[in-house]
Amino acid sequence: MFKIAVLPGDGIGVEIVPQALKALKAIGEKYGHSFEFTEALVGGAAYDAKGHPLPEETLELCEQSDAVLLGAIGGPKWDNLPVELRPEAGALLPLRRELALYANLRPCVVFPSLIHASTLKEEVLQGVDILIVRELTGGIYFGEKSRELAADGQKATDVLSYSTYEIKRIAKIAFEAARQRKKKLCSVDKANVLESSRLWRETVTDMAREYPDVELTHMYVDNCAMQLIRNPRQFDVIVTENMFGDILTDEASMLTGSLGMLASASIGGEVGLYEPAHGSAPDIAGQNKANPLATILSAALLLRYSLKLEKEAQAIEEAVRKVIDAGYRTPDLAEPGKTILGTSEMGDLVAQTILEG
Repeated sequence: MFKIAVLPGDGIGVEIVPQALKALKAIGEKYGHSFEFTEALVGGAAYDAKGHPLPEETLELCEQSDAVLLGAIGGPKWDNLPVELRPEAGALLPLRRELALYANLRPCVVFPSLIHASTLKEEVLQGVDILIVRELTGGIYFGEKSRELAADGQKATDVLSYSTYEIKRIAKIAFEAARQRKKKLCSVDKANVLESSRLWRETVTDMAREYPDVELTHMYVDNCAMQLIRNPRQFDVIVTENMFGDILTDEASMLTGSLGMLASASIGGEVGLYEPAHGSAPDIAGQNKANPLATILSAALLLRYSLKLEKEAQAIEEAVRKVIDAGYRTPDLAEPGKTILGTSEMGDLVAQTILEG
């Protein structure tokens, strides 16, 4: 019996998470696994009901589970709350910290059938398969923050710091991942400007001695942003710090044609957290328009990294590929001649394809 904490969250989160559960239930039926799904509040929904975006009972559930499946959190409704009570700062960051989730893995795979959905040329996208490894609990997002009066009004400060220990542990995950793939690792920093990036580059370079079979390169973040558009096939595994990774992964998502195709895994502690890379999309919430495939693919990562069920993870990924190849799309991926499905219908089709596979 695998215990899964289910946190739908806000906006489209309550629509896309059930589709991932359909896929997991199909996996359980096909391969003889039992899943116990326990739902809890998080984000704006939790604030509305409990007065805090991360209630103690939600955190306890996550800590007692084998893995956490998260939908999306936040929205304009809660933007004017004090920072510590906003869904992102008050729930997502503490959840990462309390579960020791220091590594975020985001695969960026271009499905051949979706190559026309991207705004880039087909010849640029063919064969793109990138894994971005983002440090998740350090850097400027977690650094000390302050405001003070200044002669011209106010002065705001955000501290960016990294320790050798923090860099080594994320680099280890990246090197190990590269070793299992094409043995190519690109470390992204801003070492020509930032002292934290100079320590980052020195530390990753020193660690490369332990992985002589992995080819290590370095790239400044601004150049990497350009190269992801110019020639994404040059990359296999990318490792970078928190804020750079946040920006680059959203950019990379557009290689796949839609942010709705980008899954993510946050690991490092005993309990992993799995979520789509996109936000809560309140503009389309409740309309059965959201693309659930990133969430379904996140469920595949849950099987792979937390439950060590590789065959089952591949079964979900193959089912998604078959559905896409057969011409089924959600509105964000609409193309002439393709069949447009709603959120729930896409979830049903993927689950059915898993059972028939």
